[in-house]
Amino acid sequence: MPVSPRGSFDRRRFLTASAGAAATATLSGCAASVDSGNGSGGGGKTITVMTVGEEWDAKTKKSLEKTLGITIRVITYDVTKLNALLSAKTPPDLVRGVGATDTPYFAARGLMTDLDPYIAKSKLLRPTDIAPANDVWRFDGNKQGAGPRYGLARDYSQDCMFWYRADMFEEAGLELPSATEPLSMDEWLDLGKRLTARRLGKVKVYGLSANGMGVMSQLMWMTASAGGSLFADDTATVDFSSPEARKALQWYMDYAKADIGPSLVNPNPDGWDGPTYQAGRMAMSCGGFWFGSVIAGDGKLSEVSRFAPAPQLGSHRVSPIFSGTGFWIPKDAKNKEEAWKLFELHFGGGPAEERAAAGWGMPPLNSLRSKMPQKTAMQKQAYAAQMKELPYFTVLPVSPYAQMDALNGVLSKVLPDAVKSDRAVGKVADALNSRMNEQLDRGKELVG
Repeated sequence: MPVSPRGSFDRRRFLTASAGAAATATLSGCAASVDSGNGSGGGGKTITVMTVGEEWDAKTKKSLEKTLGITIRVITYDVTKLNALLSAKTPPDLVRGVGATDTPYFAARGLMTDLDPYIAKSKLLRPTDIAPANDVWRFDGNKQGAGPRYGLARDYSQDCMFWYRADMFEEAGLELPSATEPLSMDEWLDLGKRLTARRLGKVKVYGLSANGMGVMSQLMWMTASAGGSLFADDTATVDFSSPEARKALQWYMDYAKADIGPSLVNPNPDGWDGPTYQAGRMAMSCGGFWFGSVIAGDGKLSEVSRFAPAPQLGSHRVSPIFSGTGFWIPKDAKNKEEAWKLFELHFGGGPAEERAAAGWGMPPLNSLRSKMPQKTAMQKQAYAAQMKELPYFTVLPVSPYAQMDALNGVLSKVLPDAVKSDRAVGKVADALNSRMNEQLDRGKELVG
């Protein structure tokens, strides 16, 4: 499911706070702090895990330690500290990461352990049972989505699907979106405008939140739907000047200028969509399957919420994931065998079954889908919509030469002024090409 271990998506704070003690072990969320001590201790070797928040509650952690005969030491994820430990060849034994964006960056630098030999011998993780979405954790040295597997997603969502409030559609006299046929991006934007409510010139109810997992990811998705690619085939450069990329960029600028939802120009004061949607101040939210568990705790909200396919900018239907948060084992980890046993149990044993039953995203193994919640009408509708969407999953490769946070940072610097000054999309594309390609060039020199 979905999120940067660096905490760039604030839904993580919600997950830990709202799930309750019984579900803490199953959440994909991250708390503000973690236990940095040696834990309860299970004897044997101490396995150091770098993660964000409470990956396991105390009971689950103790059970894992007893089952595996190890002690789990949790340290807080910090990318600066991680890079320093990797450089010193003293990394943690297990690291939480975002498969969709971290894999090329770390694998290209020779820092990740190839897990294929381990999986080939595993009784819990059979290659034929691993969901295709986990291909974001593969990298063949040139391109993401093929080659060795370096990690697995603890859960995942196709992040461009969206949730909407049926009651708000009905109040506005609008037809409900299909659960199987995607809207066009223009239709989606038009609905967002119609559903936005203002008072004294200020937005009272957002019609649409289209930021998803970050603007760079959204632009990649839209460009792919239009039949193009932001990255060149070797992912060493970006090109916002192509017709497909310009179309995607123009769409986002039109969305931001319309002021119908949170954007780089006017961020959401709540920090993320969860509280806003729950409070009845957002009609549509671009969040994947996982967002249903944000909704599920409120009976009234569940009754009026529906799940819909990812809208499309063109005729190429794609529905990617931009997180696939999970774990990887550093190449220089000192306790690889023990780290693998913890990895294997976490993704294929009891903890994986509990996460699937909690509904915080799609499970990493196809065989675990039967455990996903389908009790309420909302859960049944969302599950059916998600199953219909699965065939349209596509890995959209990212570059190993710059982290996505850095590229999103360029967008944050360029787009607000461009939107406010109504700058021509061609000039915006030129500025983005210049700044991003400069970063990618520097990264390419470092990778060699």
